[in-house]
Amino acid sequence: MIIVLRLGHRIPRDERITTHVALVSRAFGAEKMIYTGQKDSGMEESVKKISEEWGGNFIAEYSKNGLGIVKEMRRKGSKIIHLTMYGIDFNEKMEEIKKIEENSDILIVVGGAQVPIEFYKISDFNLSVTNQPHSEVAALAVLLNELNSKNKVFEGKKRITPSENKKIIITKN
Repeated sequence: MIIVLRLGHRIPRDERITTHVALVSRAFGAEKMIYTGQKDSGMEESVKKISEEWGGNFIAEYSKNGLGIVKEMRRKGSKIIHLTMYGIDFNEKMEEIKKIEENSDILIVVGGAQVPIEFYKISDFNLSVTNQPHSEVAALAVLLNELNSKNKVFEGKKRITPSENKKIIITKN
């Protein structure tokens, strides 16, 4: 199982970014996003509606203590991946990470504002998709795409039929 931990959500500044972290997490195969910072029931409800309409059991839930989440996941045997532009190139560790995924859960930590040093120290991997300033949403999408290279199939009320030149959305009643 893959869980994403989004650190430091701030209302109204991060509403779209945190929602996009959740949407990317869901679409690319994570089962849950936990977020810290300010509780945002509106964002949680938006993510719930997406899962209800488009399928899947993905949820977004709030925690006051991100470091506590990391410590608990570690205690349960999960591997911790912290995405940071200061980390080493994720490509150097992908084979190792894919082997881990077969045997234990993965917690992917993505930051917001300044990430406390404790997250760097407790993580099994501090990885970067590029050592340039970039979006945590983009970094998460790149990593999850590598981990889950096949399209996830969702059974929901809505489904897109791929097309090169028009939108085709199928809606079940």
